[in-house]
Amino acid sequence: MSLGQTLAPHLPYLRRYSRALAGDQSYGDAYVRSALEAIIAAPDEFPKDVDAKLGLYRTFQAIWQSTHDSAQGLGANEGEEIADQRLSKIPSLSRQALLLTSMEGFSNADTAYLMDMGEDDVASHIDSAIAEIDNQIRTRVLIIEDEPIIAMDIETIVNDLGHDVTGIAVTRDEAVEQAKADKPGLILADIQLADDSSGIDAVADILNDYDVPVIFITAFPERLLTGERPEPAFLITKPFHRNTVRAAISQALFFHEGE
Repeated sequence: MSLGQTLAPHLPYLRRYSRALAGDQSYGDAYVRSALEAIIAAPDEFPKDVDAKLGLYRTFQAIWQSTHDSAQGLGANEGEEIADQRLSKIPSLSRQALLLTSMEGFSNADTAYLMDMGEDDVASHIDSAIAEIDNQIRTRVLIIEDEPIIAMDIETIVNDLGHDVTGIAVTRDEAVEQAKADKPGLILADIQLADDSSGIDAVADILNDYDVPVIFITAFPERLLTGERPEPAFLITKPFHRNTVRAAISQALFFHEGE
């Protein structure tokens, strides 16, 4: 099996991480392309002493760390002003460590390898990221989810983080109505809703009226991580863990603060 075939299954999840790290699909996908270009240019330098996923993320981390100071060059579809705004929102090492462990499921040991630091440093960074979350501005959250148990689980997590839930909608029309009645500061949306309507369409309708960060929830993340069309910047995979939801909410609000 070629290196390209070995890496292909991991690319959707690297896009998920990169988009969450960058707070934007196009900006995040540009970093993934840069990592792949680096691998293609020097395949013999690709790590051979670890599994392919670790090697891929390690290459990405090196690209991220070495290029974020000149990130305008990666945002080819963005103007200089937008790129400058992105530069002011470069996530800290603490947030990177939290995303790698909580969203991507790497162990502290693996994350230490990916970030080229000791395990104790990783643990310290994660603690710092959690402290940042605890001090983050609270907001009002609209949940769009048609499975009652999952909706209740998300509501509990949101409330435990100190946020308020404006409502739980199970259809596209209901979501739009609730958003109009009580404007949310964040939306958590399932993809497939009760009446076979789309959570993506519901969010699109809401975004016509409000500028609000969105996190999509799906059991089939690879379908929204192709890099071939407009796709979400923030994505949670079902079944999810509490820490995954916490990290995603924190990152979405991090990029929206001050806008």
